[in-house]
Amino acid sequence: MPLFDRIREDIQSVMERDPAARTRLEIVLCYPGLWAVWFHRVSHRLWRARLRLVARMLSQIARLVTGVDIHPAATLGRRLFIDHATGVVIGETAIVGDDVTIYQGVTLGGTGKQHGKRHPTICDNVFIGNNANILGNVTVGENSRVGAGSVVLADVPPNSTVVGVPAHIVYRNGQRVLITDPHDIKDPLSDALIALSARVEELEDRFGAHVHGAKPFADEEAERIAYRAQLDQLRAYVSMGEGI
Repeated sequence: MPLFDRIREDIQSVMERDPAARTRLEIVLCYPGLWAVWFHRVSHRLWRARLRLVARMLSQIARLVTGVDIHPAATLGRRLFIDHATGVVIGETAIVGDDVTIYQGVTLGGTGKQHGKRHPTICDNVFIGNNANILGNVTVGENSRVGAGSVVLADVPPNSTVVGVPAHIVYRNGQRVLITDPHDIKDPLSDALIALSARVEELEDRFGAHVHGAKPFADEEAERIAYRAQLDQLRAYVSMGEGI
C-alpha cells in the first residue's frame, strides 16, 4: 500500500475508534500513539535493512517523544491504535495483528532471558485495556478483549474476554463463563476458596449425619443453629470469591 494511503488509513481508524477525535488535523498533531506507529514503520524498515543501531536510536527518539517503547524488530499490523500512548512497551518478537486497540500502560513483554519467540502474538481486532500485561510467547485470539490491569500468562481463545491476575476467561463467544471450581481461578485467593469449599462440604456432611441421628447432640437444637450459621457464612465467602 502506498505511504499516503497508509497514513490516511491510520488517521481514519483513529476517527472511528476515538470519540474524542474531532478533526484529522487534531489527530495528526495531538496523538502520540499515532506518531509512535509511524516512527516504528521507519525503524522497522531500517532494522530489516540491517541498520540495527540506527533503528534502535530512532526507536529511542520515538520513546522520548511519544512515551511508547516499541522495539524495531516487532511486527505491527495495519490500523493499530495506541490510545493515550504513555507507558506502552512492545517487545522485540511481539506480533500485533490488524485493527488492534491498545491503551496506556500496556506491556507486551517477555518472561525471561531465553532467545527466539518470547513475546506475545496479538491477533486481529483485539482490545487491550490500560495497564494490562501480556507476557511470554502466548497468543491472544481474534476479537478478544483483555481487561484493564490483567496479567495474561497463557493463550486466550478467540472471541473471549479475560480479566484478573493471572487472567481467566469471563466471557467466550458472547456467553458468560461461570467459575464453578476454585482451581480455575489460579490467583492468590484460590487456595483460600478451595479451603472454604472443603470446609463447607465437611460441615454439610456433619450436619446431615446429625440430622439423621448418627451422632446425637447434648443440645441438638443449639448445635444445629451453630452449624447453620457457619455454613451460611462460608457460603457467602465462597460466593464472593467466585464472583471475582
